[in-house]
Amino acid sequence: MTDFNATRAQFQLPEGIIYLDGNSLGPLPKSAPDRVAKMMTDEWGKMLITGWNRAGWMAAPAKMGDRVARLIGAAEGTVVLGDTLSIKVYQALAAALALRPDRRVIVSDSGNFPTDLYMAGGLIDTLGQDHRLVTPAPQDVHDAITDDVAVVMLTQVDYRTGRLHDMATITRRAHEVGALMIWDLAHSAGALPIDLTGCDADFAVGCTYKYLNSGPGGPAFIYAAPRHADDMKPALAGWLGHAAPFAFDPDYRPGVGIERMRVGTPPIIQMAALDAALDIWEGVDMQDLRARSIELSEAFIAGVEAACPDLTLASPRDPHGRGSQVSFSHPEGYAIMQALIARGVIGDFRAPDILRFGFTPLYTSPQDVTDAVAHVKAVMDDRLWDRPEYKTRAAVT
Repeated sequence: MTDFNATRAQFQLPEGIIYLDGNSLGPLPKSAPDRVAKMMTDEWGKMLITGWNRAGWMAAPAKMGDRVARLIGAAEGTVVLGDTLSIKVYQALAAALALRPDRRVIVSDSGNFPTDLYMAGGLIDTLGQDHRLVTPAPQDVHDAITDDVAVVMLTQVDYRTGRLHDMATITRRAHEVGALMIWDLAHSAGALPIDLTGCDADFAVGCTYKYLNSGPGGPAFIYAAPRHADDMKPALAGWLGHAAPFAFDPDYRPGVGIERMRVGTPPIIQMAALDAALDIWEGVDMQDLRARSIELSEAFIAGVEAACPDLTLASPRDPHGRGSQVSFSHPEGYAIMQALIARGVIGDFRAPDILRFGFTPLYTSPQDVTDAVAHVKAVMDDRLWDRPEYKTRAAVT
């Protein structure tokens, strides 16, 4: 059994804070500052540019990719790190469309994270080939996957409500009609068991600064099924995705397999933080993680609903139908969340009325849940949210 007390001890959690926002930004692993400092002083400081060879910086995107692969059910050599999630969404969608040149429909859903939809729209405009983006309601996605669909692109866990798509069923449906499947794992990598290989997904992308705890701006990852590795065409032909970057050829030749999905210079300092964060995952059983996540979220829902009837559950009630977050709705959701943050309970808000609470078993404890419910009750019972200072919107909500 996974010892979650031991994993919690490996994070720097400020005294007096109940942190329920790891689904936006994971906390600092205690080992990360020393790991980053060592990289900066012993590698960058002493090796200078020779660190690309001597310290293995050039190989870091693939090495980190293999570490992430274990957490998402992917084989070694199928995941690479670097760039941002928006870039990786663009790459995956462009590669998938190129593999289905006779089809013009992209299916997503109306609850998808906006940047995924923005990237799809921008790519459609750039290609100028009359592609269409179709965004049915999440529950209608299966029926929208018809014979004219080229690509289905979905975020597995809805960023607002935590609703969980059935990866295996939807991927199977996409393949039945000859479409390709892209999964955005931003809110599921590190939050629940994922089996990209078993589900036969074509592509997947995700970030590392949420449940994987790499820190703000941490690098994103991209996965490609081995069957596509040597046929996919990188829309962003960066020099580090070239077959021989230091040949400095005037013409682009794609690298082997997933390496061709590299674009620009990798963020080595940030990857040092990620390397430290991934150490915490050694010995963590993903089934244990999921069971603990459900235990925590179920306790929170029961407590809040019993104590705060004015808050409405916005997440699926079935724990197997949601990721590792719980959302409640209220017309004064923003002010309520600010009042909670002022009391040391950190969640976040998503327009128009969603209070989000993330449950990350690596460091969230049952006592955190009990204490958080008590704070929510106090904020609601005493209308503590009804103060002007809690109603002024900050740049980041």
